[in-house]
Amino acid sequence: MLLIKNAKLFSPKFLGQKDILVCSGKIIYIGENLSPNLPNLNTIDATKFIATPGFIDKHIHITGGGGEGGFKTRVPEIMLSKLIEAGITTVVGLLGTDSTTRSVENLVAKAKALNEEGVTCYAHTGAYDLKTPTITGDIAKDIVFIDPIIGIKLAISDHRSSSVNRDELAHIVSAGRVAGMLSGKSGHTTLHMGDGQRGLDLVRDVLCEYDIPITFFQPTHVNRNEKLFLQSVEFLKDGGYIDLTCMLGLSPLNAVKRIKDAKICTDKVTISSDGYGSFSSYDSDGRLLKIGVSSVMATMNEFKNFINSGFGIDEALCYFTKNVAKSIALDKKKGEISVGFDADILLFNEDVNLEFVIANGEILKDNNGFMKKGTYE
Repeated sequence: MLLIKNAKLFSPKFLGQKDILVCSGKIIYIGENLSPNLPNLNTIDATKFIATPGFIDKHIHITGGGGEGGFKTRVPEIMLSKLIEAGITTVVGLLGTDSTTRSVENLVAKAKALNEEGVTCYAHTGAYDLKTPTITGDIAKDIVFIDPIIGIKLAISDHRSSSVNRDELAHIVSAGRVAGMLSGKSGHTTLHMGDGQRGLDLVRDVLCEYDIPITFFQPTHVNRNEKLFLQSVEFLKDGGYIDLTCMLGLSPLNAVKRIKDAKICTDKVTISSDGYGSFSSYDSDGRLLKIGVSSVMATMNEFKNFINSGFGIDEALCYFTKNVAKSIALDKKKGEISVGFDADILLFNEDVNLEFVIANGEILKDNNGFMKKGTYE
């Protein structure tokens, strides 16, 4: 059991100075002046700390992305400590451009490994290709029968995608939607958005023709260029989720500021890192000019950018916690510090530097230099 004493608690809503009692990986009580007489109780004096929910990153290439510049540019798998350093206690892993040398089987195996090592990890079936890579041979069966798969990955408006048409996109997203209903999972489709001229037009075509709820189309990288961003703002106004990527085009901070200035609700705005994916640029002939690797630390840095720019901790947190949990149907157990929720808790000092990381009730990082390592770190 774990007792966190006297923390300034942001749930994300500020709840004041509180004690948090954790048992069997769950938050079982939040109150004041708790002093339970319990055996093997581990107590953290958090008087000088700020307690927040653990970050949820819904877009990380846990098995590595890249490969667009040949075999030597394949990014390696992520290690546990990288997630801990970034305060990420829940992650959704997915494939990128390369579903030839990498597979959904590989992705699920890595997700299971991260779960065993201490964080919570989910995964997507599919990749950039229309011939959606799966384990069972069927999108719906992957979602229904295979844990930790919760949704689908697909790319549109990108020269590396397989250029799906309206009917094909509708079929894929519908399959995820129904599978999610059957399995109690999200069943959404994460849409990698490239720099293609049509942007979100294809999604609009499907929404006009088919009866699929807008929330099952979840475009990411929507801040990569101005035209796509403006389309995504309209998509948000219509009730859809949009995911902003750190270190890409318009910063998430400035994107949120513009959305707020337009008096648009931001509770369906999420922010992710695209961690361990490649960032690449190409010339007019499609030849690779530059390639690099995205860092999962980008979400933590962006959170601090929000705070340093005058955002309250409570509002800034939502883009990395509560909003994300809701977008992927985990809002009954993730994204908040609340009784009955998973005990995923970060403790920051007064300068908003990360001191403790607690995932599923286990201390993975403390302020004495301890950090849990992955099996082969």
